[in-house]
Amino acid sequence: MIKRTVGMAVLLLACAGGMTALPASKAQAAEAEVKCDMSYSLSGWSLIYKHAVGTGTVTCSNGQSAKVKIAVVGGGITAGKYRIDNGKGEISHVRSIKDVFGSYAQAGAEAGVVKSTQVQLLTKGTTSLALAGTGEGVDLGVSVGKFTISHR
Repeated sequence: MIKRTVGMAVLLLACAGGMTALPASKAQAAEAEVKCDMSYSLSGWSLIYKHAVGTGTVTCSNGQSAKVKIAVVGGGITAGKYRIDNGKGEISHVRSIKDVFGSYAQAGAEAGVVKSTQVQLLTKGTTSLALAGTGEGVDLGVSVGKFTISHR
C-alpha cells in the first residue's frame, strides 16, 4: 500500500516546488540513497483543533536506528478520536537518520468509524514520509497541520 503512494509523493513534491534539477555526482547519488522505515503507534483527537502523540522506531538501510516521539498538531473541519496501532512509514530522500527528524507538512481527509485506516504522504523539503496504518476510533473531516518526529 505504501509503495503505491510513491507516485503521489513525486507529484506532491513537484507541486510544492520541492524538486530541483541539480546535477549530482555518483558519490552524492549513492549517499542520498539511504532508505528509512518507521514503525509507530499514535493516538489522538480532533475537534476543529487536531492533536495526537505517539512513539516509534526508525531503522535505516545504512544501519542507523533511533527510538522516536511523534506529535501531530493542526486544524480544520474535523471531529473524532482515534488510535493507530502497528503503523508503518517509509522515509525517502535522506542521507542519514538525522534527515528524518523535524516537522513534515500534513494535509488530509479522514473518515473512519470503529475500524480506521490512515494513509498519508508528508513532506519536509525534499524528504518524503509515506504513512500507512490501521486502528480504531471515529474520525471525520479535513485538516492541515504538521507531523513532527523527534528523539525519544
